[in-house]
Amino acid sequence: MLTSLALIFLIGSALASLAQLLKLPRIIGLLATGILLGPHVLDLLDPSILSVSSDLRQMALVIILLKAGLSLNIADLKKVGRPAVMMAFVPATFEILAYVLFAPSILHISLTDAAVMGAVMGAVSPAVVVPRMVALMEEHRGTAKGIPQMILAGASCDDIYVIVLFTTFVAMAQGGSFHAGDLLQVPVSICFGALLGILAGILLSRLFDLAFHQGHMIQNSNKIILILGTSFLLLAAETWLKGILSLSGLLAVVAMACTLQRSAPSTVTARLSEKLGKLWIAAEILLFVLVGAAVDIRYTMNAGALAVLMIFLALSIRSLGVLLCLWRTPLNKKERLFCVIAYLPKATVQAAIGSLPLSMGLACGEIVLSVAVLSILISAPLGAIGIDATAARLLEKEKEAPQPIG
Repeated sequence: MLTSLALIFLIGSALASLAQLLKLPRIIGLLATGILLGPHVLDLLDPSILSVSSDLRQMALVIILLKAGLSLNIADLKKVGRPAVMMAFVPATFEILAYVLFAPSILHISLTDAAVMGAVMGAVSPAVVVPRMVALMEEHRGTAKGIPQMILAGASCDDIYVIVLFTTFVAMAQGGSFHAGDLLQVPVSICFGALLGILAGILLSRLFDLAFHQGHMIQNSNKIILILGTSFLLLAAETWLKGILSLSGLLAVVAMACTLQRSAPSTVTARLSEKLGKLWIAAEILLFVLVGAAVDIRYTMNAGALAVLMIFLALSIRSLGVLLCLWRTPLNKKERLFCVIAYLPKATVQAAIGSLPLSMGLACGEIVLSVAVLSILISAPLGAIGIDATAARLLEKEKEAPQPIG
C-alpha cells in the first residue's frame, strides 16, 4: 500500500503541475494519474488500497466540506432563499427526465433502465464544485448576491435526492415496485442530517469553550483532529441508522462546521479553515486519483458517439433546470451563465454508483457504466475548466453589503 500511496502522490503531483503549466485545472492531471495507475490500464495500485478507495474518497470529501462549512455564512445563505432550495433538486430532476425521455430511443434501452441511468448521472460533483466555491467565497467574488453560497449548498444536497431516486429505480429494475413514500426520505434525510450536524457542532463548541474557561487551551491542530473524528462518526451514523432513520452524513458534516463557524470567534475559524486547506492539498490528490482509478476506460469504447450525444443533450436540459431555479432573481446574464457552468461537472457520485447496476446483474449495467465513465471524462474537466476560466469574467468582487437573491 505504501508503494501505491507513493505513486499516487508523486505522479499525481507531477501530472497536476503539468496540467497547470498547460493552463488546465489540476483535476485533469489527477484523473489521468488515476486512470493510468488504475487496474484497467497499468494496474500499479495495490488491491488493498482499491478495496478502501471509497472510504478514502469520503475522508477527502469530508475535509473540503468542513472547510466549506467554516467558510459559509448562514446569514448569507438565508438571504439566498428559494433558489438555493431549488438548486438542490430541480437541475437533477431535469437531467433525469432527459434520460427517461430520450435515452430509450437514442441508446435503445427500456424506460426503467433509462431512469436508472438518469439517477446515476443526475448528481453534480461536490468534489469538483465545492473547493472552487470555497475559493470564490474567500476571494469575495460573487458573494454580494450569494452565488457561490447558493451553488455550494445545492451541490451538497442534490446528491441525497439523486441517490434516493437511484435506489428506488434500481428496485423497479429488479422487479420491485415504486413507492411514492420513498421520496419522503429526501426531506427527512436533509432535516435529520442538518439537526445531527448542528447538535454535534454545539457539543464541540461547548467542549472548546469549557476547556478554554478551565485554562486548558486546546490547540487548533487538536481541534482539527476532534472535528475530523466527529465528522467520521457522523458519516458512520448514516450507515448505522440505515433502515431505521434516513439522514445525510455529508450534510451533517457541513451543518456541524457551519455551527462551529457561528459559535467560534472569526479568528479561530479562519485558522481552522487554513489548517483544513493545508490538509486538502494532499486530500485532493487522493480523492481525484482514486476517482480516476475507478474509471474503466474500456467502457468508453463501448459507449460510442450516441452516448456522447445523450450526455450533452442531458446536460443541456439540466442547464434549463438551473435557469428555472434562477428565474425572477437579480442575477444578470453573466452570473446565470456561471451558475449553469458550475452545475456541469460529474465525478464522485458517478464513480461511486456507476458500476452498481452491473454488479447487481441488471441488463442495463454495462451501458450505464459506459455512460457514467464518459460523463466523468467529459463533464468533470469541462466544468472545472469552465469555472476556473470564467469566474473572474462573469462574477464581480463584493463591493457592498450582500443582497438577497430571492
